[in-house]
Amino acid sequence: MAERASWTLDELVRRVAVSLADPAYPGAPNGRVRELPDRRAVRWYTTAGLVDPPAKQGRTAVYCPRHLLQLVAVKRLQAQGYSLAEIQGELAGATDETLRKVAAVPDAVIVEPEPASTELPAPPQRSRFWAAPPTPAPATEPAAQGTDTVTKLAAVHLPGGALLVLPGTPDEDDIDAIQTAARPLLELLAERDLLSGPPLNDRSPS
Repeated sequence: MAERASWTLDELVRRVAVSLADPAYPGAPNGRVRELPDRRAVRWYTTAGLVDPPAKQGRTAVYCPRHLLQLVAVKRLQAQGYSLAEIQGELAGATDETLRKVAAVPDAVIVEPEPASTELPAPPQRSRFWAAPPTPAPATEPAAQGTDTVTKLAAVHLPGGALLVLPGTPDEDDIDAIQTAARPLLELLAERDLLSGPPLNDRSPS
């Protein structure tokens, strides 16, 4: 008989329930006896010596097919009216073969893994926001043509302290022409006291 000595207590209890789910098992003879053992009953049977103590893997108790056979045999004998004291005397030191005859557990329940429906779903993975790379910011659209152009400005000093700002760089001829053309404007600004000096200087246009 192939053994899988790594069942947890919950797995063992489920296998016992599957083993006893047949018409040949009449159930509990009275209301004082459970039809199916739960976790607490399994521990009590172990303390009472009806079931072998489980093995240990760290702090976890693990059970093998012999534990399954013992539990099912106990419940079948209880269903037939045997007391626990009588069952203990009947099964004390029983071999696996004897237990198999009394328990009548199908081989499939012993050697096959539990159905997938009894498996607990894996817990969802949490997003580790501190480990994930930052999401790059969306690229901004290019600026409209001309809006990001830097224009180099030039300043032309005019008589009277006026300052003319131009988007280009004037040469000497340009400056002379600007000062000549600006004469009427400078005179108007002088009349309105908007200049800091006389509107004309010693330099005359050529």
